[in-house]
Amino acid sequence: MAFVGGFKDHRDSRFSLLMLDPGEIYFEDVSVHMVPSGVSPAEADERKTRGRLKVCSKSLVFDPQDISQPLIKFPFVRCESIREHGHALFSKQTDHVVSLKCSQVVEMKADNIIGPFRFKETSTEFIFELNFCKSEDFLATASQLLRASTLPTLDHASMIAAIVFSRQNRIPFDTSRLDNLFESIVMETTAERITPLVVNPGRILVTSARLYFQPFNNVENVPVKKFRLSDIRRIFKRRFLQQHVGLEIYCSEDSYRSDLYLSLGSKEDRDKLYSSLVSQESVQLVESGQENMTYKWQNGQVSNFDYLMYLNSEADRSFNDLTQYPVMPWVLSDYCSSSLDLDDPMTFRDLSKPIGALNSERLQRFKERYHEMPAPKFLYGSHYSTPGFVLYYLLRRAPEHALCLQNGKFDNPDRLFKSIKETWDNIIELPSDVKELIPEFYMPGMSDFLVNRDSLQLGIKQDGSKVNDVNLPPWAEDPVDFCRQMRAALESDYVSRNLHRWINLIFGYQQQGEEAEKADNVFYYLTYEGAIDLQEVSCPEERASLRAQIMEFGQIPKQLFVNPHPARFPASEEDPANSAAELLQCPVVENDNKEEDDSNLEEEEESPPEVNGAHETEQSTKTNFREVIDRLEAHHCYKLHKDAVTALRISSDQKIIYSVSKDAHLKLYSLEDRNQLRSINICSMPLSSLVAMPDGNSVLVASWDNSLHLYSVDFGRVVDTIPAHDDAISQLCWHNSQGALLATASWDSSVKVWSCSRTIDASKKVDACCIAELEHDTGVTCVDLTSDQATLASGTKEGGTYIWDVHSESVLRHSHSHIGNINAVMFSPDGSQLASAGDDGYLRVIDIHTGTEVFAKNTSHPVRCLSWIDEFLFVGDATGTVSIWDMVKVQPIHSLQEEQSSPLVSVEVCQESNMVVCGHEDGKTVIWKAG
Repeated sequence: MAFVGGFKDHRDSRFSLLMLDPGEIYFEDVSVHMVPSGVSPAEADERKTRGRLKVCSKSLVFDPQDISQPLIKFPFVRCESIREHGHALFSKQTDHVVSLKCSQVVEMKADNIIGPFRFKETSTEFIFELNFCKSEDFLATASQLLRASTLPTLDHASMIAAIVFSRQNRIPFDTSRLDNLFESIVMETTAERITPLVVNPGRILVTSARLYFQPFNNVENVPVKKFRLSDIRRIFKRRFLQQHVGLEIYCSEDSYRSDLYLSLGSKEDRDKLYSSLVSQESVQLVESGQENMTYKWQNGQVSNFDYLMYLNSEADRSFNDLTQYPVMPWVLSDYCSSSLDLDDPMTFRDLSKPIGALNSERLQRFKERYHEMPAPKFLYGSHYSTPGFVLYYLLRRAPEHALCLQNGKFDNPDRLFKSIKETWDNIIELPSDVKELIPEFYMPGMSDFLVNRDSLQLGIKQDGSKVNDVNLPPWAEDPVDFCRQMRAALESDYVSRNLHRWINLIFGYQQQGEEAEKADNVFYYLTYEGAIDLQEVSCPEERASLRAQIMEFGQIPKQLFVNPHPARFPASEEDPANSAAELLQCPVVENDNKEEDDSNLEEEEESPPEVNGAHETEQSTKTNFREVIDRLEAHHCYKLHKDAVTALRISSDQKIIYSVSKDAHLKLYSLEDRNQLRSINICSMPLSSLVAMPDGNSVLVASWDNSLHLYSVDFGRVVDTIPAHDDAISQLCWHNSQGALLATASWDSSVKVWSCSRTIDASKKVDACCIAELEHDTGVTCVDLTSDQATLASGTKEGGTYIWDVHSESVLRHSHSHIGNINAVMFSPDGSQLASAGDDGYLRVIDIHTGTEVFAKNTSHPVRCLSWIDEFLFVGDATGTVSIWDMVKVQPIHSLQEEQSSPLVSVEVCQESNMVVCGHEDGKTVIWKAG
């Protein structure tokens, strides 16, 4: 994890920026000997201690070479004097000695042990011999900082800011650090490197080959951090302290750990750096495959854990930013049993409620206070994710960060994280505790955060017991087993069925506004995005206060969904995402990289158990069709039309292909004889669509002449014409079921639904009656019905998608999902999702029940037609290509394209005969079959 990596960096050196006050800046250090005062010159020579004196904006810090000696911090605000020492100290005369008199010093890491700081309240003189620095140079800087510490808060902040600005402007980028002197410089700017609780300023340089970060001090383990542009795989714009100024860079495709997190001076500076990076030829960002993660999660292709990590990243949560650390839910409520029953709903927490609402009595007290409170109101005075709560959990893994956050002290032993059950009880009962969990609870390889591996002295509780490792529930054998069972619970059926409810609260439509009030999910106003713009706050003191409040109260994640999040589909035996049973058997890998940790979780998946014969037959059919798709090749083609083939249908006996075209002709083609059977000029206007009637002897054709034409195969002529609309009919939709409905879409801005007999009467007339007319704001280009005929979808010329309840004739969902013409809408076979495609090149899928878009793909070419068979979606585009998508695995699996083929207009798939028929703009029809 990124946070874990940050810890390791700090432990390589005794001095750390974590030892400084919030907002304090480390400038430079000098080589010194600390000399004991009040001793003879000979003794001074013998007892002097070599080290480095760190010059910071609010203090000096002495870092001795002898690691048994503590680091000593001298706060300027407690310094009585800093001056040149005029007395002889050593047996041999030396120059450049300064003395420092301070009424308080802070000792840290005595004997190189991490523990509470020791604050010594006594006026003491400290003498330093400067080895390679003139005393007047050192005193010029130190005296200026000492003088600033005596000023009022606002004046102090202004003076320090001026000093920082002056010093940083005098530090250019060291071009001798370039790896290649022939690199051309693209951009140079300043930025702050963000790590947990630490902000370190430096200079950014982008060249034609590399990205460089040169800190303004020497605290990093290298003077310049270098990143080859060719190694950069992912770049994310981030929000930092409620400002859109962050940029996070990854040099790994899958790891949760980023390589560099930067905060720039403004959104414009951030965007300029981002553009400079992505515009370089060497930067080849990977296709993350994450744009359709919701759809993959719904289909069981992504685990609950990975999906939550994805949502956290999309919502600007980062392991480098403790105010926006990734948040995970408590999913269990049973921390007392000797074993977990993941089949019992009582084992789990109610995921439809925020933590603060799980206890109804406590919630009632919150509500009473809420109603009496002046605006801005809030239910919960604390948050579910703050730096303090993150470090509460990670105390044993990140003790220096905890000391930094708590002014050099560990919290009271009775308030420390020492028991899972006690922590759960507290978040249910206490009025100020509504915290959720962090990812480490669900990562067996990261379970050492529950163990006091460094033997930290965390104190003695009131009952006399010592705080050491975290006490685990009875059902956990050890920390690894605890995290493994927590992960199994997260991936369980119960959580999978209900996780979307928690997502609504944290990332979705119940996060803020009226829906948040209804869900009892209202927090302090400063935690919400957009509540305050720090760049607009001119007063440094007020800005510092607001930053401190953001740090204390935490931040609500960026809202990702404005509609209810779709539920996960019920698990099937072949789902590859981690199941609870498999996770309980998974091996543990001690590594902080996602790709190594999670891949091992999946290595030992067992084969799905055998099921009943009907299911085996269904699976066999799907498997066989998948194999057929892989073997599809152009079988033969023919050209009967003089213009675009607008629609195709295959007869029920798979012997005849019906086609209509803009050339106004209906054609019948024999698959057995490979020749034309009929050619009928239906009318004088282009034909747009057709359906083959169930009796096999009639074809219903739609035309731009506003009418429906019934062609009789037996009679060889049009036997009936129905004036159906006031403008061209764009598409027909018909389902061959009892009491079938016919839907007709038209450029007259309407869709009509007809009750239509499945057979033609003796008079050779269409027995059709219009039972519904669905009005739109613009011309309708496409239409589809669910198999149960209860729901209808339509697409318009202006990019609007509508979902209708056929019986009530009311709009269930409406969205402007495309730019320009929508060419096709199609329901999934089970009717739970709707695919749409248009001239803008986008293929989109929305969840019918929630209206949430779960899939979006920019194909880069106008998409003309769709066909959805089982889990396979056939997508025809303007390049003449049919792309075949596996919509369970959410990935393209095959494509069909002839050389120099014209744009596709229509596609028909016949699963029974393993055949795909494509109609092209040049009038050609291509038949694809398995080779």
